[in-house]
Amino acid sequence: MTLISINVGFPREIIHGGRAVSTGIFKVPVAGPVWLGRLSLVGDGQADLRVHGGADKAVYVYPFEHYAFWAGELGRNDFSHGQFGENFTTEGLLEDEVSIGDVFRIGVARVQVTQPRTPCFKLGIRMGDENFPTRFVTANRTGFYLRVLEEGMVKAGDTIDRVERAIDSMSVCDMFHLRHVGGTRAEYEHAARLPGLSPSWCAAFEKRLTEK
Repeated sequence: MTLISINVGFPREIIHGGRAVSTGIFKVPVAGPVWLGRLSLVGDGQADLRVHGGADKAVYVYPFEHYAFWAGELGRNDFSHGQFGENFTTEGLLEDEVSIGDVFRIGVARVQVTQPRTPCFKLGIRMGDENFPTRFVTANRTGFYLRVLEEGMVKAGDTIDRVERAIDSMSVCDMFHLRHVGGTRAEYEHAARLPGLSPSWCAAFEKRLTEK
């Protein structure tokens, strides 16, 4: 498993639908080592901190394997690393093989998988297609977020080692399906109690349980 590219970018203001929108989704690759702190990479930022960023979403990971899928689906060949707003473009970390709570070593940093990514309209802006977020959800090729357990320097080319596999957890792929498609009460109860899952996703499943 490999960290192919580190991508960062501060929020910028663009005009969308006749109004100004601030977004940090435009990420570009950087060369050399980058400091990974508890809340973000140096040189990176998010526009709307109510729904982006924070300790449980310090880093967004997207598998490079999906680039070929989307190139075929969209008939495009103009993708660059960071295309989907990801901080880490990786190889060998697919959503059906990575579980909530798994811990990885990247460079000297240690990180933990916290939740899948649910796209907002800004991904559509980045892709130049307002319908793309819906296609992204349907494909369940979401990528996932990391919390930083130990800060440190990371760089493109670093090996990614799984140092702890979460016990009795759920894959990123299954977790996304459970929230956005649905499942049983037992599955909601199980998901809500996973120790590695971000508090916001735990709360969403707890709410489902009160509605059933």
